[in-house]
Amino acid sequence: MANTNHPPLRWAKSSYSNNGGQCVEWAPEHASATGIVPVRDSKRPSGPVLMVSTDAFAGLISLARAAKP
Repeated sequence: MANTNHPPLRWAKSSYSNNGGQCVEWAPEHASATGIVPVRDSKRPSGPVLMVSTDAFAGLISLARAAKP
């Protein structure tokens, strides 16, 4: 059975969220505590959450930076 007695995640917006368009949020405190990074669409806060390892998240950040125009 899953543990449902956990505090709500505290989400942080991407540094690009103020630029409009497609933005993401992540939960850095949860990532620091567990090594798992929750990621969600900032426009759909009650939508699905992608859970990735810290290494996978670092790879996503590197990919996003490389694709920056």
